[in-house]
Amino acid sequence: MAITGAAELLAAWEAGLGEPATGRALLLHRTARPDVAAGRLPVLPVGEREADLFTLRRALFGERMQVRLECAACGADMEFDLDAGELARSLGGRTGGAFGSPAGGDGVAAGSGDVADGIAASVAAVHSAAESDGFVGGPDGPAPGAGDSSAAGPGSVIRVRQDGWDVEFRLPGVGDLAAAARSGDPRAALLARCLVSAVRDGAAVSGADLPAAVQHRIAEAVEAADPGADLTLNVACPECGQATRAELDIASYLWTELDSWARDVLLDVHLLATAYGWSEPEILALSPTRRRYYLELCADV
Repeated sequence: MAITGAAELLAAWEAGLGEPATGRALLLHRTARPDVAAGRLPVLPVGEREADLFTLRRALFGERMQVRLECAACGADMEFDLDAGELARSLGGRTGGAFGSPAGGDGVAAGSGDVADGIAASVAAVHSAAESDGFVGGPDGPAPGAGDSSAAGPGSVIRVRQDGWDVEFRLPGVGDLAAAARSGDPRAALLARCLVSAVRDGAAVSGADLPAAVQHRIAEAVEAADPGADLTLNVACPECGQATRAELDIASYLWTELDSWARDVLLDVHLLATAYGWSEPEILALSPTRRRYYLELCADV
């Protein structure tokens, strides 16, 4: 990943001011992956996008991420730290483990979410306002051995065999999830967009005829192929001991940091331009250390 300069970051920030959350996430992803054509980014799996954004966050603002969360049980404020580098590395495989510890708490567990949340949890991860009660219902999956499924790597087609069904399903990309979330029925829209083929006892059928059990197997296979799509924190409250579950939205977190940084930099530009008559490109070309030194000199005058 190329380290983006201040001018490029300010341009990305400016472009994102009038964008919705999904547009800002795409801008951040473009900043993180200048090596990938812009048209390919919406096709990449959500988990890959999340890993890229954690890597960008680490490069721009360091590894330590401070998070504040309200306990769902008693309302107490909980503050803890996360490691952006550790999270980026963990998204290369199954997310999990302890990444931080709230003051006085028992720790923060990060996981890929319940299997039954399936694709609906990933829809939420792209900041959709659409409501969905899940790609499939119920927390219990089929009994072990009830079917055969195999999941390929991110960006591939997964294949599910269940009770005479043979289904191929394309791993959803960020663009698929965003488009599905805008429809009246996100579950059906995502199924229609990503279903490659469905065969029942040798005969081709439509996706609308897929039973819930087969949809559940698809959700399991998608989660296995892209576990980083739904990064969920379970935080033990230091006051009451109850766990609070919350999704970690790195795109929103990183945008908030970028917005604060950009406004601080523009204030620096204003002060130095006023004091020395330098242009914005000249000021942005200074290292942060030299810029801060000149600002201190201005304050002493």
